[in-house]
Amino acid sequence: MDPLISIRILRPERVFQPHEMLACEYQLDAVDAAELAAVEASVMWYTVGKGDEDLSVHYFERRTPGDVVDGDLRSLRRFECQLPNSPLSYDGFLVKICWCVRVRMFLKGGRDFAQDVPFRIGDVPRVQFTPPEEAAAE
Repeated sequence: MDPLISIRILRPERVFQPHEMLACEYQLDAVDAAELAAVEASVMWYTVGKGDEDLSVHYFERRTPGDVVDGDLRSLRRFECQLPNSPLSYDGFLVKICWCVRVRMFLKGGRDFAQDVPFRIGDVPRVQFTPPEEAAAE
């Protein structure tokens, strides 16, 4: 059985405006504490679609067993960060801009596991694509 990563954004609707605070909790399960080499938490955006895909990390923290008193990285961890004013989430026909919280755990044997939870910044309307032949008929 693979280790589990539980992530919870502390706003159920997961929609934020620029400069708001994002608060998040995560916890690691189904893994022995002695197996964990490190855990990373990040808030990031990436693009999906035509052309080159971009990725940028807005917030990042890396923890190792030496960073906690008992050496156990599995405990519930909370972090928060202020969101930037751009880029806003966008669902275009050719490109999408997606935001997520990503937690990644690294095991001493070299394997790693990651989990993403998406959220949105801003309220840019979703773009509806109308094929050229349908647009001409209107």
